[in-house]
Amino acid sequence: MSTASDLLAKYIAAEMAILDGQSFRMGERILTMADLDVVRRERASLERRVQGETNGSSARYQVADFSS
Repeated sequence: MSTASDLLAKYIAAEMAILDGQSFRMGERILTMADLDVVRRERASLERRVQGETNGSSARYQVADFSS
């Protein structure tokens, strides 16, 4: 399992803990419900990294969508 996959699993656990109304400690940071958006953004980023690793892509760029 890659580092991105390991981190993704931790962010999923953090999101679940926050949704259960709890705080979640990750290293020295304590994430609370106010940080749910931060956790979700990082989770989405990690999901894209893991998908890229799964597909064999090592590209380090993203396409921006300015349509919204």
